[in-house]
Amino acid sequence: MKKISIDPISRLEGHGKIEIFLDEEGNVKETFFQVPELRGFEQFAVGRPIEEMPQITSRICGVCPEAHMMAAAKAGDAVYKAEVPSAGKKLRELVYSAFYVQDHATHFYALGGPDFVVGPDAPKSERNIIGVIKKVGLEIGGKVIKARKLGHRVTQIFGGRTTHPVSAVPGGMTKPIVNDEEYEELKAIGDYFLEFGKFTIQIFEDVVLKNKTYVDLILSDIYVHKTHNMGLVDKNNCVNFYDGKIRVTDVKGKEIAKFEAKDYLKYISEHTEKFSYLKFPYLKAKGWKGFVDGEESGIYKATPLSRLNVSDKMATPLAQAEFEKFYNTLGGKPVHHTLATHWARVIELLYAAERYNELIKDEEIRSDKVRVALTEKPTEGVGVVEAPRGTLYHHYITDEKGIVKKANLIVGTTNNNAPITLSIKRAAEKLITKGKIVSDGILNMIEMAFRAYDPCFSCATHSLPGQMPMEVVIYDNELKEMERVRRP
Repeated sequence: MKKISIDPISRLEGHGKIEIFLDEEGNVKETFFQVPELRGFEQFAVGRPIEEMPQITSRICGVCPEAHMMAAAKAGDAVYKAEVPSAGKKLRELVYSAFYVQDHATHFYALGGPDFVVGPDAPKSERNIIGVIKKVGLEIGGKVIKARKLGHRVTQIFGGRTTHPVSAVPGGMTKPIVNDEEYEELKAIGDYFLEFGKFTIQIFEDVVLKNKTYVDLILSDIYVHKTHNMGLVDKNNCVNFYDGKIRVTDVKGKEIAKFEAKDYLKYISEHTEKFSYLKFPYLKAKGWKGFVDGEESGIYKATPLSRLNVSDKMATPLAQAEFEKFYNTLGGKPVHHTLATHWARVIELLYAAERYNELIKDEEIRSDKVRVALTEKPTEGVGVVEAPRGTLYHHYITDEKGIVKKANLIVGTTNNNAPITLSIKRAAEKLITKGKIVSDGILNMIEMAFRAYDPCFSCATHSLPGQMPMEVVIYDNELKEMERVRRP
């Protein structure tokens, strides 16, 4: 049996590999999507005060620390039964909206975008941000860099630094907007975000939607799976990144569940496989049926596309117009084409920019009442936000002093682990067939199946034993191998 390895896979956060096994005729028999990383943050949390969780868990990832900070802070709110002041909630959402703009920009332009801007079968050396800038010009590259810089600047203003912020804590926010100069700067950042959001929508229109080859690729049966969808919605069933209820819709778009964060374990369970450190969440009501899609499968997606699929509309006007165009173009709801996730992502970027501007112009945003004292006896709490990659759950159980006894984190990429596995296998089966030469371009098109999910594997990995396979090779000063030590 022939094996094809894609190791390492590229343009993602973390490390992973794809193993493809072919039968004697050269068709795909089986695929394995493996993540060799270990994340032990649940154990790091045990024995620590719940107040430290936003600071500790923000270090899980340098790409989306704001997401973990917010989920942990909301879980801390719940542990202490603290009602965050309205201004504190708005300030949290302001910071989170700025984070969404820069994070979605990173994926669209630097990680997913090269497959469309320079082409899926372009030379490997060109499928990167440098190739994108070479193709679209330095001016556009400068706009992207500025958007990311300004997103980090918002984080710095409130969190004290551009990465791993410390602004959201149980009970609210550590800092209000009291400085007039900072406020004017934050308003100016909002203006740039809005123009950048509209600019990005136009880039997607010009580069992708006006290219028939790319549209055909999006709509092809290479990248399609009919799974359930999950995402946060507000009281009007609009997309919301920071707060709301978790809504689940089936493969036809019908609502099959809607629940509060504290009830997530009534609806979700996790399956494990020996070949991966990532767990495979599924819907309890459907059960684990294996790596299959369809109405009876328990597999669901939690992606930007999923958030649009579970919502009735967007809460801001420009994003709503794009929402309507999205579904009119792709044949109505729900959309099951995996590569359409890139389009959904830029619609979310525009929504985040609009929402940021709504919040920064809200009179209450200048209030200094952004935090409450923690007076109730600590017990147990769950915090949920929508990370850019999917629904993020933080669950903590503490003792009477607020010391964490147990922690459980289900991150966006973990929620998407099963559909990522499905998407990779389907792409491999469609692209690698008897007698076909397997080129670098074909292997990249298989990688495109997971890249649409914008996965973060260092966030997502678990290991029950608390250790991972490791091999240490010791060389002498002439680079001759002296000893090889392996932990199974």
